[in-house]
Amino acid sequence: MPRVATILPIPRRYESKGVQRYGFHGLSYTFLLQELSRTGDSAAARGRVVLAHLGNGASLAAVRDGKCIDTSMGFTPASGLVMSTRSGDLDPGIMSFLALTEAMDAATYEKMVNHESGLLGVSETSSDIRDLLACELKDVRAAEAVALFCYQAKKWIGAFAGALGGLDTLVFAGGIGENAAPIRARICEGLQFLGVELHELRNAQNAPLVSSDASRVAVRVIRTDEESVIAALTIEVLGADLKRIDP
Repeated sequence: MPRVATILPIPRRYESKGVQRYGFHGLSYTFLLQELSRTGDSAAARGRVVLAHLGNGASLAAVRDGKCIDTSMGFTPASGLVMSTRSGDLDPGIMSFLALTEAMDAATYEKMVNHESGLLGVSETSSDIRDLLACELKDVRAAEAVALFCYQAKKWIGAFAGALGGLDTLVFAGGIGENAAPIRARICEGLQFLGVELHELRNAQNAPLVSSDASRVAVRVIRTDEESVIAALTIEVLGADLKRIDP
């Protein structure tokens, strides 16, 4: 999966260091595109695809004609979607505000946005979406955490559909994306204008294809396998090294 790199504006005194924006979950997205091709989904090579890796860490990627053009993560994994313990996108001014009002240093801030925020920070009880779904009817903070997660994922899908000029295939992967039918349903609710329509029974069963027959967009659930991509790339690199040293 090609990385999306964007050079950020750098003050002159920092020009020698440079800052680049890189995407994450590239191993997962590589596998998902391979699986789309294997299943015969033509959008993998020539189409508009949004890949949603939703788990403890979460991100989305926009893919056009087999090439990643954008990703929700940025310079660090803390950006983009709200996650289990990561905050997701924050106003850059928050750090200086907390430094002034709470005397918060950089190390404390980093710990907060990576390990004490997200679903855990909003709910104040759990970072596990299963726990939050189980108690959301009696715990308003749990309900708020679930609603925020679904809202942000929906917003990113809409934004990427706009960047792609439409949507042909939507893929859910990761621990939440593969197993949490209620979360998929809430994310897709209201996306009918893009052509997304779920089939209730298929979605409840975590079927490979959870969209209805009338849906203009194929909504798929694919169990990702980042380890297999690592293994394949390792074999490829080792094979290339052996060829170079083979007399």
